[in-house]
Amino acid sequence: MTRTITVPHPRGTGRAQQLWCSLPAELARRFRPHADPLARRILEEIQRAVPEYAKPLEGEFGKMIVLAIERAVVSCIDSIDDVASTEDNWPKLFREVGKRVHHDGGSLNSLQAAYRAGGRAAWRYVAELGQAHRFPAAVLCVGAEAIFAYVEEISAYSVEGYTLAQAMATGTLERRRRRLLELLLASPPSSPATIATMAKAAKWTMPEWVTVVALEPRSEQHLTPAPQVADDVLLDLEGTEPCLLTPNPDRDLRGLEGRLPGWRAAVGPRVRPADAATSSLWARRTLDLVRRGLVGDHVVTHTADHLATHWLLLDRFLLDALSAKTLAPFAGLTVKQQVRLAETLLSWLEHNGNTPDIAQALGVHPQTVRYRVSQLSDLFGDRLADPAHRLEIQIALRAHQLLGTQPPGEH
Repeated sequence: MTRTITVPHPRGTGRAQQLWCSLPAELARRFRPHADPLARRILEEIQRAVPEYAKPLEGEFGKMIVLAIERAVVSCIDSIDDVASTEDNWPKLFREVGKRVHHDGGSLNSLQAAYRAGGRAAWRYVAELGQAHRFPAAVLCVGAEAIFAYVEEISAYSVEGYTLAQAMATGTLERRRRRLLELLLASPPSSPATIATMAKAAKWTMPEWVTVVALEPRSEQHLTPAPQVADDVLLDLEGTEPCLLTPNPDRDLRGLEGRLPGWRAAVGPRVRPADAATSSLWARRTLDLVRRGLVGDHVVTHTADHLATHWLLLDRFLLDALSAKTLAPFAGLTVKQQVRLAETLLSWLEHNGNTPDIAQALGVHPQTVRYRVSQLSDLFGDRLADPAHRLEIQIALRAHQLLGTQPPGEH
């Protein structure tokens, strides 16, 4: 084998095709007698690894799967030898596989798992053959990369076919857009190929940025009218978590309050479409803050206005641990003393020790403030002079003030 192992620059073909063409042409002659055994090995591994394919593959679906495996093996071998074969047809074939899986009620996850299992089986077979014939390590490395690049490409075609069939079955444009919204908000995230295909079916142009607005009807409302939104806003009012997704936040968030009669809304952060689920998560958490009375109840509440509150309340275990450490000096006091001194200490930290301001905020005499601050100095000592300790104390006190609870260690 004298052909040099080099990966050519892209020439309009897929990455897998480039890699196959970079392998020594003699390998095609070595592998052709193994095409049928390799195809059988791939099929056996798919049926072993994926429960949905463990049953006998019968009918049109079974024929298509067997044909697809055989065609894939031959196509790869032909690519090594620069022989024109099924290259022009296999994208269509694997789209049809995806469509057939959807038509037969199969799972997209199982289909993708089958591709991964097939890729692993192909690589093990090639590695065994390569070791038996003492192929150079460089050849095997390129071969492995080519196999998995090819699997990724044909899997993407099948996902496209499956999603297109799913979109066509969904029916109306409105239902397709609702399905697109579900895909965008799915966790774990849907594949980019799936979302792109559904967006095309829903006639929705993929934007650079999106914002999710979580919605809930106000309890006093019985018949809540639909929000007034632009045509390209994705909207779901029938699910358990009503929301809208805007592809143009700058346009749609201006004056939003006036377009939401009867609704309470929370605006999530502005994100890339792939992170729409994250925007939805924080919008929902902001609605929860409103319901709990931790932030003001307005028609529209913006997550960005309450980032510090979210951060303070994100992990109750860590908050309790921080409180137990930083507020331990309160432990020996009565409950009444704990509450009074905690309130004074937080005000002292927030007003930089300014006695008149603290007295005004607490509604007490300045002399009372001086007496309490003296008690706090005795309890906390040098810790009140240390910026890091002061910050930790203020964080703990502010979080528990928001929650309306006493920190652990104050009991």
